[in-house]
Amino acid sequence: MSSSTQTRDVIPLREATKAWFAISLQTFGGPAGQIAVMQRTLVDEKRWIGQQRFLFALSYCTLLPGPEAQQLATYVGWLLNGVKGALVAGILFVLPGVVALLVLSGVYVAYGETTLVESLFLGLAPAVIAIVVQAVIRVGRKGLGHPALVAMAVVSFAALTFFGVPFPVVVLAAAGIGWVLGRRMPTLTKPVKAAVDDGPEPLISDDALHTERPSGRRAALTLVVGLLVWFVPVAAVAVLFGRSSIFVDQGVFFSGAALVTFGGAYAVLAYVAQQAVEVYGWLAPGEMVRGLALAETTPGPLIMVVQFVAFVGAYRSPGDLDPWVAAVIAALLTTWVTFVPCFLFILLGAPYVERLRGNRDLAAALAGITAAVVGVIASLAVFFALHTLFGETGRVTAGPLDLEYPHLASVEWAALAITGLGCALVFWRKWSVLRTLGACALAGIVLGLALAA
Repeated sequence: MSSSTQTRDVIPLREATKAWFAISLQTFGGPAGQIAVMQRTLVDEKRWIGQQRFLFALSYCTLLPGPEAQQLATYVGWLLNGVKGALVAGILFVLPGVVALLVLSGVYVAYGETTLVESLFLGLAPAVIAIVVQAVIRVGRKGLGHPALVAMAVVSFAALTFFGVPFPVVVLAAAGIGWVLGRRMPTLTKPVKAAVDDGPEPLISDDALHTERPSGRRAALTLVVGLLVWFVPVAAVAVLFGRSSIFVDQGVFFSGAALVTFGGAYAVLAYVAQQAVEVYGWLAPGEMVRGLALAETTPGPLIMVVQFVAFVGAYRSPGDLDPWVAAVIAALLTTWVTFVPCFLFILLGAPYVERLRGNRDLAAALAGITAAVVGVIASLAVFFALHTLFGETGRVTAGPLDLEYPHLASVEWAALAITGLGCALVFWRKWSVLRTLGACALAGIVLGLALAA
């Protein structure tokens, strides 16, 4: 690996902030769509970071609990502008989603289902399918530079989609297989030569070292400050409202959930739903699905659905507070304890991981993880399409087979038509993500209102 180093501020922080804000407005579609937006903006268009460096960071973030796309933004922000850049990138990545879901949660508890809101979702959700498909193609084309990695991506997709293998098992197996193959196939980790490499040299090249070296003192300080920032708000609500308040229950529960969200939102939703409905009674049966629908159609990580859970639960059990005040406090507290650990994981681990990039065994293991990520994104695309384009699905379980399939008679023709529109705009007209979402949202509103008339 080259001995060259990069400066702390690769670009002015103000310029980076503008870019992260623009990215934050386009982070629809869960991790697949979010990774696609960052790939296009940071790697393809602005040339701020090299392709292999981007994929290396993604592979590391995939190993962590929490939303990998938000952690990827935090990691790249750190590479560009140090700790300030990490905070700016990570906060802006979730901020539009926090505001949007806060508003939509309020609309939900106040008005329930409305034709206008449903029509807006009718347009946005199918558009996301086109964005996710584009992400599979983009990340796959640039991350699968060896036939063995292509095979691993296909196997990972099949394991998740057809056999219900848990996400952590797929990732760990991919890492192990990548490590073994890397020892026998030196070309496994050879950078992919794609069109993206024909442009100007990226500001953060694939072999440049970051100037911030690992330090035990720095790590200890980061850990102490991070833990204080994480838990002080929970202690504050315990003092203000009492240990038995719903705020403390939610703060403690979602702090724990933040540590076990390996595999992203879908992997933890069953656990959160079971606890929220059956143990705490924050939601009625079936409301978790509605919350997920709201989270999927707002920018930011899908794990933001926990904000909806906290909002609805506190609104219905506000204690001595006004229901709206209680709901907002609960939503913001839950968002806080869910995302603060993400910053802690990156700021603690990134300096150490950066120094290991030249390790061939680690590179091979992470190449395997990258291949698995392609399969994961493809599996998420199938899941999203099933639940957007069809009103009903079934499931086949026979031995190791665990396959969800659509009931063809329940096809949502309006959603299918808007999906076609989104694909045409993305792949044929080459429209941007934000422009495509706007066009499909408008089409959804027109169609929805027309069907309701």
